[in-house]
This record gives sequence, structure tokens and C-alpha cells, in this order.
Amino acid sequence: MARGSLTAGLNGAQRAAVESTDGPVLILAGAGTGKTRTVTHRMARMLQKGIQPSQILAVTFTNKAATEMRERVGGLVRRSAANEMTVCTFHSLCVRILRQHAGRLGYKSNFSIAAGNDRDGLVKQLIVRHGGAKEKLQAWDVLAAVSQQKNAGLAVGEIPDDLIRTVAMSYQSELRARNSLDFDDLLLLGEQLMREFEEVRDYWRDRYRYVTVDEFQDTNGLQMALLQSLVGPPYHVCVVGDDDQSIYGWRGAQVANILQFERFFPDPRVVRLEDNYRSTEAILAVANSVIRNNPARHEKALRATVRGGEKVQVMSLPGDDEEAQWVAGEVKRSRDRENRRWEDYAVLFRTNTQIRRMEQAMREAQIPYRVLGAQSFYDRREVRDVLAFLQAAVNPDAEVALLRILNTPPRGIGTGTATLMLESSRERECSVWETMNDEEFLAQLSTKAGGAVRGFARLMENFGAALRERPWEAGEALRRFLDEADYLAWMMRNCKTDEERDQRREAVGEVVAAVADAMKKKRGMQDFLDSAALDAEPDDEDLESKTGVSLITLHAAKGLEFPVVFLVGLEEGVLPHKRSVEEGSRDEERRLLYVGITRARERLFLSYCGFRKRYGEKVRCEPSSFLDEVDLDWIEERDFETEMNTEATGDELQDFLGSMRALLD
Repeated sequence: MARGSLTAGLNGAQRAAVESTDGPVLILAGAGTGKTRTVTHRMARMLQKGIQPSQILAVTFTNKAATEMRERVGGLVRRSAANEMTVCTFHSLCVRILRQHAGRLGYKSNFSIAAGNDRDGLVKQLIVRHGGAKEKLQAWDVLAAVSQQKNAGLAVGEIPDDLIRTVAMSYQSELRARNSLDFDDLLLLGEQLMREFEEVRDYWRDRYRYVTVDEFQDTNGLQMALLQSLVGPPYHVCVVGDDDQSIYGWRGAQVANILQFERFFPDPRVVRLEDNYRSTEAILAVANSVIRNNPARHEKALRATVRGGEKVQVMSLPGDDEEAQWVAGEVKRSRDRENRRWEDYAVLFRTNTQIRRMEQAMREAQIPYRVLGAQSFYDRREVRDVLAFLQAAVNPDAEVALLRILNTPPRGIGTGTATLMLESSRERECSVWETMNDEEFLAQLSTKAGGAVRGFARLMENFGAALRERPWEAGEALRRFLDEADYLAWMMRNCKTDEERDQRREAVGEVVAAVADAMKKKRGMQDFLDSAALDAEPDDEDLESKTGVSLITLHAAKGLEFPVVFLVGLEEGVLPHKRSVEEGSRDEERRLLYVGITRARERLFLSYCGFRKRYGEKVRCEPSSFLDEVDLDWIEERDFETEMNTEATGDELQDFLGSMRALLD
């Protein structure tokens, strides 16, 4: 592709960003300013300039974003060149680093990744072991505390709560004993390797000479430290993001990374993308008027390419029931009047607790709707089972996987036998797999249990051999194995409805097809399993697979856009959230509102209530102080009760005219 055609159709700022391929570059990409197009064109420009694709690394926050980026670059240049680039998440990058160098930290390179139900199940076992069940301790409490410590660079042994600390330390010991890492370990140990070992650092700096990081405002301290280790002089690093859309401070994101980028990489070129191609002038005027009140931010303002537009509607309502009914009614009237699709509408909330009433109102109005947050495909029980069978066959030392499927489906290896096996392996300092195949250990078991263990070991050994000897037939080998292990029949017997049977059967079929496809593309089985484990973490859900009005929290709405948006619950204590005063995060709440406003393309409705029900009690609400900041020139204020009275008067008139017509007839 010629240079001119690569930059054709780009505005001046986008062209400047595309041409800035060397040295540190900070691209401040406002909402709706063509960020993805700019980034992918910039990467294509690097290839066009002769930079080797194998030396280009792009880091994203989700697997979906990585796939989209690679495909879009492939549409601009030779697809083979785009495929040679590394486009991955931070976690995937750390898996690559650890697979090569984990031995320096005392781990085997064939470590397994503890994710999803496997990880949760382990923590639940440890909670019971340490008496946490009586205290109603949840796995989430432990995992959240562990994650917070690791991402802050603090030891798990420093968790303040005694019980959580005990379970967390036991969890970490179990992971280490099983040569297993959780998601936070991947980042923690990847960064440690890069920081502590110069030769590791030099290897990866030589491997990736040009680094791009998308959504940079969402990086935490650990990711920033990893990036600094990865990028040395002459600092060919480009970060892309928007400090005004930094809304994940609660999970460790540090807006200072983008605000103080020059502290980390000297004299960066700063390019501002400010021309917005998404929203009307009215919507952007309101967004700009709100966000300019944040004291710590890069100076910029979104400029409308869509002039004018309807004023932003601000509705005052008596309570949250009326709010939900009003939104449902407004959506229905608008759709009937304007012949829109249900999918054109989105209702945005600050918290999940606000969604219930809206769902009820939508059902009553017979409006189809979709809620963001369904279970991940890779976290379904049957999918995790099949992946565990594969993981144990490829790497029998992957104990988390092996223990998961030891008695799945039931084959006579009970909890007592499994515990004996685990304890014996620790005493003898060998793997569970080695213990299962040790005749001295098997002699201690009953004839039935010993036979069951031998049968399972033989089954897994044959499956592993089939995968090694004919990897191109891995999909068919997996299908045969699942039949031989009686897994499919057992799973079908345990389903309560035909719908459940169809869903589970389809899910297993998807895994078999994915394995076959991965092997067809000559991906290694471990690479496939690593990707599947990474996919088990919460990611962006594909809204296109569902239909109806979108009901979404503000945090989940980032990156999405809709023609018509209702942003509800603009009350003090809701948005901004009451915790923001205590935690000093009011600026982030303002950014959250800004993100919500800029999701709207054509029309935007803001609403607040006089009362909101909490725990069955009516609580008085005050309008959000953020509403005092909006540009009134672009606002139309409305009042629910006034409009209801007006509608009632209109109805009475229609009733009167109807009666008169009846008399005349």
C-alpha cells in the first residue's frame, strides 16, 4: 500500500500520529475520535517503513481487542506481515516471558494457569480447611485481597485480616506446590523476571523494538513497571489513551501513568485527537462542560463534526419506580415514532442494584432487553472439564487440571483416595501423576480403588500419546476420548432439561472444533490451552449476540456507543457515589459521567429522582452536583409530574371529544 493511500481520509492529528513511528509517543485519543483506525494505520505505517513485523509488539487489555487490531492491520498490509506481529494482552505477554525464563524463579516452564472455577474451587477447599466456612468467608473475598496485594507489589502475608491472610498464604503455597500460577502471578513474576535479570530484559528488548500500548489510562503500577523494563533507549514506545476516560481506579488503574508519561519516558511527542465523529454538538458541549472541572487532566476538548443536534434532556422524577416507567415509555414511544431498532437504545447505571427496577419496567412494557455480564464460555463447567482433560494429557504434572478430572465422571476414585494421593506425593516430593503410577502407593489402596486409579492413568496415558503422535488429529482424538471416558453420556444424564443438554453438548462441540482448528493452524496444544485459560477471565461481552435495549453499568459501557442513551440516577450519593467522598475519588466519578455522556450518538437523556428505595425504605435524594456543571445552553429541563398532568388533561379532552362523537352518531 502506498504511503498516500495509507493516510488518505485521516485528519491532520491522525496523520501526525500515524507518521510518529519513532521515539516515545503519547496519543491522547478522546472519545469517538477514531483511535482504533489511527493506531492500526500507525502500525501499518511501521511495516511500510521496513520495520520487521516480528519486532513489533502491541499490547491491549482484552483478547477481543487484540484480534480486532491484528485483523484491521492485516486489511491494510500483507496479512502474513500482520500475523508476524505480536498483538496480545499483558497477561499473554507475561506467559511468553515465563514459558522461557520461569526456571530462574524456581518454577518449571510447564506451569499451568489456575483460572475460573479451578482457582475458585481450590480457594473454597482451603476456606473449609481453615475453618472459614463457619465465618461465611467467600472465595471472592480471598481472591480480591490476594489480587489487590499482588498488583500493589505487596506480600500476601501482609493482608490485615487474619483469616483471609491464612487462607491466602495457604492458597499461594498450594499454587507453588502444584507448579501453578494465577493471573496476578503472571504479571507479578513476569515483571520480576524483567526487572531482576538483565539478560532476560535484553532478550525481550531485542525481540520487541517497537511497542504500542492501547488503553494506557487503564494500566496499573505493575504494568507500568513491566513496560519500563521492556522498553529501553531509544524508547520506541507509543501509548494510546484518554485520561478523561480513566474509570478503573477501584481495580488498581493509575491515571498518573498517562498524566505523567514524560516522567517514565523522556521528551515524548504528544498528539491530541480531538475531532469527534460520533456525537452531536449538543452532546459534546455537555460532555466538555462537565469534564473540564477535573483539575488533573491533559488539556483538550472534543470538537463536533456533527453540528447541532437535539438538546440534552434532563428529567426530574419523583422516585425510581417512576424513573423506570418513564424510560420504558420513552423508549417505546421513540421507537414507534422513529422506526428504530430496540438495539439503538441503552440505559446506563452507576451500580448493578439500579438494574432490577428497569428490568421489571421493560418486561411490563414488553420491551426486549439485554444485560451485560453473562457467564464466560470458557468458565462453563463442561468447558473447564474438557480443557482439564486436555491439560492433564499434555502435561500430567498440571495438578490443578489432573485433580479436577480425577473422578469426573465418577470412576471410583473418591475424596479419600485423592487426599491420600496428594499427601503421598508431597511426602515423597514428586507429582501426583508419578504417585498414581507408583505400585508401592497403589498397593496401599483397596483392590477397587487401585484398579480405578490404574484404569484412569491408562486412559490418560493413551490420550496423551494420541495427541503427541498425531497432533493434526487432536480434535478427533478428543472426541474419541470423551466417548471412551463416558464423559458425554454422564454429562447428558446430569442435565435437567433438553435445553440444558443442547447447550452443554454444543459447548463441548465448540471446544472440540476449537482444538481441531488450532491444530490445523499448527498452533501448539499448550499455546491453545494458555489462550483458553486467559479467556476464562472476564472480558468484554459480545453484545451483538443478543437483542433488545441494552441495560449496562457505566463501567461496562466504556468502548460502546448507541444512537439513544438514557443515563439514570444522577443523584448525590449515586453519581457521584457516596464512597467517592471518603476515598477521594470524586474526579473519577466525573470521568465516569463523561464516559456515559459520550456513549450517545444522537440523543441523550439524563434523569434524577426525589426519592429512591433502599432496603424497602424511601430515601430522599438530591440532584447530582455534577448537574450544576453542565452547559445550560444545550440542556432542556423537564419535570415528570408536570408532563403527567399535561398528558392527563389531553386524555380528558380526547375522552370528551369521543363522548360527543358517540352522541352525534
